[in-house]
Amino acid sequence: MRKISSFCDYFVISSATSLRQVNAIADALQEEALQYGIKPLSKVPSNDESGWLVVDYSSVVAHVFYKPMREFYSLEKLWSEAKRVKAPSKKKK
Repeated sequence: MRKISSFCDYFVISSATSLRQVNAIADALQEEALQYGIKPLSKVPSNDESGWLVVDYSSVVAHVFYKPMREFYSLEKLWSEAKRVKAPSKKKK
């Protein structure tokens, strides 16, 4: 995003198969970031039912979608000029 946007360096885009899972992912993301002293710019509502949560860390903006919403809004197409970086998966032991 850095080369085509002035408001952030990275978008992190993820999807979930239920609204409950969307909220769980956003909560886990915020909890993990807090362990490193990183706080979002605004509070993400608990038990949101919109199907799209955004956690803004200024240079990194994380989007957590309910899968049908992700397909509808298709941020990857909207920001198609951005370089894609695949994040490594974190496998539990």
